[in-house]
Amino acid sequence: MEIKKISSGAKWEDIVGYSRVVVAGDRVMVTGTTSIDENGEIKGIGDVYVQTKYIFQKIAKYLEEAGTSMEHVVWNRMFVTDISKWEEVAKAHAEFFKTIKPCATMVEVKGFVHPDMLVEIETEAIMNH
Repeated sequence: MEIKKISSGAKWEDIVGYSRVVVAGDRVMVTGTTSIDENGEIKGIGDVYVQTKYIFQKIAKYLEEAGTSMEHVVWNRMFVTDISKWEEVAKAHAEFFKTIKPCATMVEVKGFVHPDMLVEIETEAIMNH
């Protein structure tokens, strides 16, 4: 099976030793993604809805680069620091996946590497054939 690894160019990929996207056969896995923009700034500080929406916009670009699309997402794993805000995360999720309806998991975690990060999302998709 061919394995293709895609980098976003983030410094953390080399520091930690991971790829932004791994394509293994027909599986496309996007690693945990936060709302950090290309300048290293966190988008939507204090607003989990804005962060979630921005993350899914980033994931859409990564999937396109890998050769697939949001329509082929089969699972989203959403990690949040405050589960009481689940409806805001769900609202952003539905804006992208209301008709696609992939598997979805939402789990509350203690925190992320930066305290302004409120959500991190992993996505799994299949190749676009």
